Amino acid sequence: MSWVVVPAAGLGRRFGGEVPKQYLPLLGRPVIEHTLRALLAHPAVSGAMVALAPGDPHWPGWRELEGKPVLTCLGGGERADSVLSALRALPATVAEDGWVLVHDAARPCLKAIDLSRLFAALRSDPVGALLAAPVRDTLKRADGEGRVEATVPRSTLWRALTPQAFRRGSLVRALEAAFRAGVLVTDEAMAMERLGLKPLLVEGAEDNLKITTPADLAVAESLLRRMGGGQD
Repeated sequence: MSWVVVPAAGLGRRFGGEVPKQYLPLLGRPVIEHTLRALLAHPAVSGAMVALAPGDPHWPGWRELEGKPVLTCLGGGERADSVLSALRALPATVAEDGWVLVHDAARPCLKAIDLSRLFAALRSDPVGALLAAPVRDTLKRADGEGRVEATVPRSTLWRALTPQAFRRGSLVRALEAAFRAGVLVTDEAMAMERLGLKPLLVEGAEDNLKITTPADLAVAESLLRRMGGGQD
């Protein structure tokens, strides 16, 4: 059984309004509720730790969802700050060598089958793993004038998704090492890579999208309707 860390502090984009994107309504529920329910509904997940901004007025105050505990802690200005705070705040029952998943608060369309595939990979991998999607578009590298400089081979390129899963103690050490070096890591896998480790890429659905624009919200609504989630 694993706990999930959800960094929800520092998500400042509000689409021009006052409500952070993780609290925007999506099929009658906040985005973050869809996210948490998708995670907590899986039998291999024990609970969630949500890292919130100080004085977050939008947090609904959940203590339990899907029959599992939802705990909160104070996050930080950057994703890595929030993840580290949440890892430190996990219950003592989460062992140093226990698996912890990190998932974006604004990524509500996670499929149970992808989560199961990630857990299956962890049974035989000593480092950890992340959901990812192979790059299928043709990629171009631009020069300083915005012209094509070269076509980039895509055969080894993947888009990093979440959840990303690592052992609690190892991820804490990796994030602390990045902070000491003054390196701003953009995801947990990057922190582990800096220690010379190679996380496993587990192919997941490309529509496990992160909501960053109003158009993404409309796409997420369509996806969740097809998945049978949410309510009107």
